[in-house]
Amino acid sequence: MANITRLPAFPLITNDPYFSIWSCSDHPSDSVTRHWAGQRKRLNGAVTIDGVSYRFLGPNDGISMKMEDLTVTPTSTRYLFSAAGISLALCFTSPLLLHDLDTLSTPITFIDFEMKSLDGKAHAAGLRFTLHDDICYEGEIPPHMHGDVYPLGNLQVGYMGQKKQSILCHTGDHITIDWGYAYLAADTGIDFNVSDHCFLTAKKEFTVTETPVSYHVLAGYDDVASINYFGYLAPAWYARNGKQFTEALCDFAARREEIMKACAEMDEKVLAAARKAGGENMAYIAAASYRQTIAAHKLIADRDGNAIFLSKENDSNGCIGTVDVSYPSIPLYLIYNPELVRGMCRPVLKFAHMPCWDYDFAPHDVGRYPYATGQVYAYKNRRGTTNGETYPPLYRYPAGSDLYDFTKQMPVEECGNMLIMLAAIYRADGDLSLAKENMDLLDTWVNYLERFGEDPGDQLCTDDFAGHLARNINLSAKAVNGIASYALLKKGLGDENAYEIYMDKARKMAQNWLERAKVGDYTALTFDGNGWSMKYNLVWDLLFKLDLLPKEFYRQELESYLPRINEYGLPLDSRETYTKSDWIAWVAAMAPDAKIQDALLAPIVKYLKESGSRVPFSDWYDTKSGLYHSFINRTVQGGMFMPMLAKHWEEK
Repeated sequence: MANITRLPAFPLITNDPYFSIWSCSDHPSDSVTRHWAGQRKRLNGAVTIDGVSYRFLGPNDGISMKMEDLTVTPTSTRYLFSAAGISLALCFTSPLLLHDLDTLSTPITFIDFEMKSLDGKAHAAGLRFTLHDDICYEGEIPPHMHGDVYPLGNLQVGYMGQKKQSILCHTGDHITIDWGYAYLAADTGIDFNVSDHCFLTAKKEFTVTETPVSYHVLAGYDDVASINYFGYLAPAWYARNGKQFTEALCDFAARREEIMKACAEMDEKVLAAARKAGGENMAYIAAASYRQTIAAHKLIADRDGNAIFLSKENDSNGCIGTVDVSYPSIPLYLIYNPELVRGMCRPVLKFAHMPCWDYDFAPHDVGRYPYATGQVYAYKNRRGTTNGETYPPLYRYPAGSDLYDFTKQMPVEECGNMLIMLAAIYRADGDLSLAKENMDLLDTWVNYLERFGEDPGDQLCTDDFAGHLARNINLSAKAVNGIASYALLKKGLGDENAYEIYMDKARKMAQNWLERAKVGDYTALTFDGNGWSMKYNLVWDLLFKLDLLPKEFYRQELESYLPRINEYGLPLDSRETYTKSDWIAWVAAMAPDAKIQDALLAPIVKYLKESGSRVPFSDWYDTKSGLYHSFINRTVQGGMFMPMLAKHWEEK
């Protein structure tokens, strides 16, 4: 186990961007459970012991049970409570198994209870677990609801949902699902309550002795249609061949022991790899970020059956399939299933081939969640489109439509990201098929990096939330590695001549970069010699073994960061005291020894243990106060696994 007893927020149900419920207090009965964005999504748990009511989840009636233990693993959050002579173990397991896409994509979480007597006496106990109706709608005003309970094979199944269903009725950020149906299922004991408000309550009466008694509940959400994928209303991956949600409930119930064993094995595998790569600090970070990054995606199949893994740009602008959000997230997926990185790239490549995208650089995104219907970033004709409303199907526009404001694009950023991601897939599993199919685009994008990457001028980059920078040295480093990545792809495809040409260009650009970037024993923030910044984009030089820059440079650069580390981490750059935790992990993967790596990772763990911001793991927080600045529950925390990827590839 990672011995986690404290996080800013604890994942309970974490399946996808909408089915996401968190406890934001140290004791889960001290606060209302919430969606990652803060909206109330109530789970309540209580137990009656010998006629006295105690609560363990949510601020419902009764005496709060004493919390004896808390453990968070990559797939589970486990509590242990005690009261009146009994113990109650509660475990939430979201089976986000990266090697098993059908299980991963099924929005069902296991909720397991176990009680036993601590005082040698028998006790009469009644267990209650409730999922409230607010999971089914956006806002706090309940719509007209309906629901029912019925037997289904060996299960009792209860469901609830709005009477008026408007599937995929909105897009945006800080917004929750407003359609579909919530489910609870168990072997026996489901009691479905219907009044002015619907809610689902699972009840069970026990005689509790020293022999443990257990009760297992499934919580799930059927969104009916998950993504508008360029006009195709796609269900989740598990339902791509017509599988019904009720079938998924029965399947999960029947395979419970098998799936739980697989989750335990995944926990063990991830934590062992984390400890090998970065000790207990890395294990803590891996357990804190694993479910978050996966559950901020939705996995679907396109019409041809290909995996499409779409991120939601949480707490930013709600974009779907954002390239510079996918890029930082990929280390986790490169370790455990590179096909999911292909699933991130496919929608971008598809959109970039459409007539409306008549630009010589890569797109920023493919829409706003859950609509993958064309880039919305820098779209000129918003015409008052606000959060919650949908954009028109931009992918249908013809060439020459001039849809986007060029000054707000990120050409070097996204071209570099796409080339590096495709090269990383090749490095991970040797499969070049996606790059080969889209070489026309890659030829265009590498040419863009050649022309504009050496000194990007006034271009935007992924870190411009911190203030726009012209002549960004770190952005230029991405261009260098993007060109080298293209060379690697060409070599893999057997084009040795192109490999030599483009690798030579990357090497010359890297030497020029170093001469212009260095200021004494560190590199500056911009090419005019001002400031300093984390050069996280250089990590690929080491991971791909490109030898673009000398090894002694990396030690000197990393050592220059050490005196700049504050209590909760290394700042992003010299302008502010806030940081990006994912980029710290990338820099930590470049560390020449364990001492420097630990100096970078330990403050992130301190942030997780002490931050007063009770929100899911933020990637943008202040390194002095430990308070989050913005950006919560984002997919980019897959980047926290970069030290593990470096170790994984080193051993391969």
